[in-house]
This record gives sequence, structure tokens and C-alpha cells, in this order.
Amino acid sequence: MTELLDAARIEAALDWQVLIDELHRWYVEGAVQAPERQVLRMPQPDGSEASLLIMPAWVPGSAIGVKVVTFLPENAQAGRPTINAGYLLFDGETGQMKSAMEADVLTERRTAAASALAASRLARPDARRLVIAGTGQLSRAMARAHSVVRDYDTIWIWGRNADSAEHVARDLQADGLPASAVTDLQAACETADVISTVTASTKPLIRGQWLRPGTHLDLVGAFREDMRESDDRAISQARIFVDTRDGAMRSGDLFQPAEVGLFDPTHIEADLAELCRRDHPGRENAEDFTVFKSVGQALTDLAAAQLATARSHPETAATPLA
Repeated sequence: MTELLDAARIEAALDWQVLIDELHRWYVEGAVQAPERQVLRMPQPDGSEASLLIMPAWVPGSAIGVKVVTFLPENAQAGRPTINAGYLLFDGETGQMKSAMEADVLTERRTAAASALAASRLARPDARRLVIAGTGQLSRAMARAHSVVRDYDTIWIWGRNADSAEHVARDLQADGLPASAVTDLQAACETADVISTVTASTKPLIRGQWLRPGTHLDLVGAFREDMRESDDRAISQARIFVDTRDGAMRSGDLFQPAEVGLFDPTHIEADLAELCRRDHPGRENAEDFTVFKSVGQALTDLAAAQLATARSHPETAATPLA
């Protein structure tokens, strides 16, 4: 009998600190095998373009998992989620299915936890001001996860829709976080210590000239070559770190400046596994600009799915699949 984990059970199982620690362990152990994810473009009847992402991973003899994600950016105009996902987890020894889960919350949590894990090595220890650019599904998760690894006394939420930013800020305030909405992104960035971008932008939002020395920039939203959240200066002035080299180089934030000779892929200093294993020391200078570019990694999905399944209580709440 296969267990179905719904969003509520996944959220309850994936405590932020526990998940961050678990991702760190998986990165250090390095047992996961994961092909590069497939990103399939799907032209829509209205002329827009959607994406289908397929992300498999396995630990030989232990676990096998695959996530399928749909990205429909036009959903935002109708007030619907732009990203939807499902995850299947199999026993790595027998091949039997162990669990199926609604992976929207799984994706939110593992993405934010990975960014927080990177920030624990790259953001200044005394970081106190956090900016979240974007008001979609990931915005709340990013604020909550980053607040686990640094003690922020100010969290600013910016979005193109001011009402949406206010709504996100109120939700975070209800959690006891010092959040407030802002309408001037430049002013917020000019005094920020950490900036996390979670948008579907195809043009740069964050300008390098806005950033003061020591700023850590967490670029999350742009995962395709035609998407971008930062300008050339933000990349060229920074020390660059990524979740995976190949994946990050397929994002517009790195691909586009590389295409015109403004960024050399060999200048990527470390991936997240190397940071966790301390093959690279991370931040070395309080004045350094640092960038962490993530596009999502199947390792983090498998780790989160295994953790959610292990920490759930199937004896009282399992739901069989037909």
C-alpha cells in the first residue's frame, strides 16, 4: 500500500532546521546520483510558453525518486499558482513505491532550505536586513528559512503588486517575523545585507550598483536561459556560488553574461556540495559581494521526500492510492 502525503503532512514533517541539517548531511555524504533535469518547453494556445520539468534521483540500493513540475507563468494573472508538482518515492532495493506526495510544499521547502544552507556559509554572520523580491509561492518560505540561519531584525517584502507584498508581510508577521512591505526595491537593496529573488522575471530586477560591499544575493527564480533577475554588474562584481554548475549555467543570470563574454563559467568558485564539505571556505571577507545561483536540484527533492516520509505517521494517517 502506497502512502499519499498531502501538503499539510509534508509541511508538518519538514521542520526548517531539521531539513536544513538533513540537506547538509546529504551533500556531505554525496551518495545521490542525479541526471541533469529536463526542461521541456510547452507553447500555449494564447502564445505564452509553459515548462515541464522532470527531475529524477537515486541512492543505489536505498531510494529512488522523481519529481515532475509544471510552470505556467500566465497563471499569476488569474491568481493561480504558477508552479505545481508531484513526487514519487520508491524503495531503492525492491523498486516498490513507498509514497506519493503533492510536491508544491516539498519544492518550496527544499528550495528555501538550500538557499538558507548556502547563506549560512556565504552571508555575513552579522546580517540583519533581508529583502525578499517576489510575492509568489516561495516568498514566505524564503523569509522563514533564511531567518533560521541569520538573526534578522528587518525583513522587507517587495513585489510588483503592492497589495500582494502587504499580504505576504502580514503572514510573516503572524509568525513573529519582523516583516513589512516596501514599494521602493532600489532603496531596500541599498541597505540590505541579504537579498533573495523569487520571481519569474525575464529582465534584471536587481542592479549591481544598488548593492553595498558585503551583500549576499540569493538568485532563485530564473531557471531558464531567457529568464533573469540580476544585471551584469551584480554578477561580474561578485564571487559566484551555485547549487550545480551545469544547471546554474542554463539560467539567464549566468548564461546571458557568459554569452557576451562578461562572465567565465570557470569563475564559479564552488557548488553547494563543496561548500558543505568545506572544500571551499565560503565567505572570506566581510566586504565581498557573494551570489548563490540556484535552479533546483534533484538531490534536495529526494532528501526532503525521504525525510517527509520517515517523519510522517502512516499508522494513523496513511491514505492508500487506488
